[in-house]
Amino acid sequence: MLVLSKVRELVDRGRSTEQAVAEGIKTTAGVITSAAAVMVVTFAAFATGSDQTTKQLGVGLAAAGLIDATIVRAVLLPAAMKLLGDRNWWLPQRLGWLPQRLGWLPQLEHEPEVVPVAA
Repeated sequence: MLVLSKVRELVDRGRSTEQAVAEGIKTTAGVITSAAAVMVVTFAAFATGSDQTTKQLGVGLAAAGLIDATIVRAVLLPAAMKLLGDRNWWLPQRLGWLPQRLGWLPQLEHEPEVVPVAA
């Protein structure tokens, strides 16, 4: 979700989808890698327990976290978003009434980028 919100923010600010994906992945990589490392270590600690069920759960969740952080977020997500281009943000017309009526998909405005003033 963090990567997608950053990419969407960059697209809303006028960057192409390709540029936004590259910059979004680059700026969120540290946070995602750190969170994945904490999750993998925590779940791997479950594998050191004595209960067989807890061991299996720990190994499975650690593997899932590692796969999600490496393969899904680093390879599949950027590749799919680059292939889809502007269709990433497409909403079917028959569903167009639904978000407005139910209050989904709010129109967000981002703060303007800060430009340093020459002294």
